[in-house]
Amino acid sequence: MTTSILKSLKLLADPNRLRILLLLAAEELSVAELQEIVGLGQSTISTQLAQLKSAGLIEDRRAGKNNLYQLQKSENAASVAPIIRQAAAEIPEAALDQAALQLALRKRQDKSRAFFDEMAGRFGREYLPGRSWKGLSEALLKLMPPMVIADLGAGEGTFSLLLAQRAKRVISVDNSPKMVEYGSELARKQGVNSLEYRLGDLEKLPIADAEVDLAFFSQSLHHALHPARAIDEAWRILKPGGRIAVLDLVKHRFEEARELYADVWLGFTEVDLEALLKQAGFQNVQTDLVHKESEPPYFQTLLAVGDKVVG
Repeated sequence: MTTSILKSLKLLADPNRLRILLLLAAEELSVAELQEIVGLGQSTISTQLAQLKSAGLIEDRRAGKNNLYQLQKSENAASVAPIIRQAAAEIPEAALDQAALQLALRKRQDKSRAFFDEMAGRFGREYLPGRSWKGLSEALLKLMPPMVIADLGAGEGTFSLLLAQRAKRVISVDNSPKMVEYGSELARKQGVNSLEYRLGDLEKLPIADAEVDLAFFSQSLHHALHPARAIDEAWRILKPGGRIAVLDLVKHRFEEARELYADVWLGFTEVDLEALLKQAGFQNVQTDLVHKESEPPYFQTLLAVGDKVVG
């Protein structure tokens, strides 16, 4: 038993193994879920799990196509449990891991997502008369209640024009004078009077306090030098009871995006976006993976929403 404990203590010297053990002490997880939470490669996770299992610290069981791992209920595992809990305070990633764990569990419970992912993969490839993304988007826009909407980082204003069909007023903000000029001229030519372009920065919006019902970032937050400040600004301009919506890229490693698209940040994780919104004061925050590209570099898109609840 002494040898086993010494071996366990040696394994616990690695921060990543400790992170994995902390997660498995809280929940039974698969390799894929662990990979998503801690951000390590599959081979690395599998190696760490094999070492922990050989030391008698974790156990696994088969569940369909996956193996699920959890902290072993044994004397050896019990003997190192206090050390694992104490070490959590010294691991900076531990708190984020727990937040990511809750997201992973929420995804596991959302069984309908797999169905809609499969349907989305077929949508557009199988012809049915009258069915189109444009038709669906137009229908959803008509169902949207009239609101004052801020389109933040609006670019040339394509999305702003769509929103303006139904919104009371759309305030489109961009930091490019040429984009503002182009978007304003396009709205004038289309006869859209409810769309107003304003030149400004995401971190210092030219919008009054509590002026809008919905603050929308569509693939623009990763261009902000300080995303947290941009989210704080969204909170400021929203009326009590207003909502924020953020569409942005999932964190990736396509470094060329910095040069090709002037991206400042290479996307965000679900944990990142959830934390940004909650730190700004938003409640009822939800995040979802809403799109996966089928061509390299396989960009993915996240949607995060939250409510400005005051009082």
